[in-house]
Amino acid sequence: MLLHGLRSPVFGTNTLVLAAGADGPAVVVDPGAGSAPLLREVLDRHGLHVGAVVLTHGHADHLWDCAAMAGDAPVLVGAGDADRLVDPAAHLGVVGASFAALAGGPWQPVAEVRPVAPGRHEPVPGVVLHAVAAPGHTPGSTVWRLDGVASLAGPAFAEAGVTSHDGPVVLTGDVVFAGSVGRSDLPGGDEATMRRTLRELASTLPADALLVPGHGPATTTARELATNPFIARALA
Repeated sequence: MLLHGLRSPVFGTNTLVLAAGADGPAVVVDPGAGSAPLLREVLDRHGLHVGAVVLTHGHADHLWDCAAMAGDAPVLVGAGDADRLVDPAAHLGVVGASFAALAGGPWQPVAEVRPVAPGRHEPVPGVVLHAVAAPGHTPGSTVWRLDGVASLAGPAFAEAGVTSHDGPVVLTGDVVFAGSVGRSDLPGGDEATMRRTLRELASTLPADALLVPGHGPATTTARELATNPFIARALA
């Protein structure tokens, strides 16, 4: 499986392209504001077209270019965040009021929002994702696990010094970052729920998993369990 990452211009969101191979359908993950032209370059380079968009959660900086990329393709999001695609900027607190200006244009509604439950999903042939509910940052935050990634590219991996990975890859969104975790003080966030999510992930994520967060460099489960002070606090 191909996994190509790029950085969205607004807030530096890690936006991803997943595909079973070249010349076929692809999954776009978290198309942040301003990412559409960058994504089209990647898709064209590999002969890909968008078959689905997958979101880690419903914050505006992770989904603003959904309509531009999805077209008539479905947008998969954790059920608890599906309502946020009506007006995603409204869920960013004071930042939301100016987000459209930062993004260079107003929110464009998507054609098909597909709320998803935890479990196995195959949004396009050959790309199998396992959804794990991870609320706390938002009600519908979802961690997505995938296996069999043969090709890694993009700034999140370069910054971590990772050129390949034999084990599982987990897209953590804004739940776990390298050395940090997502905030829980935005509308819909909950600190107690976030602590519970962190405890559950600490006990269930494979130790050899490569974690790809919504911002910043990639990391590993083992590294975060050993060094992340916020996870240590949740486990105390």
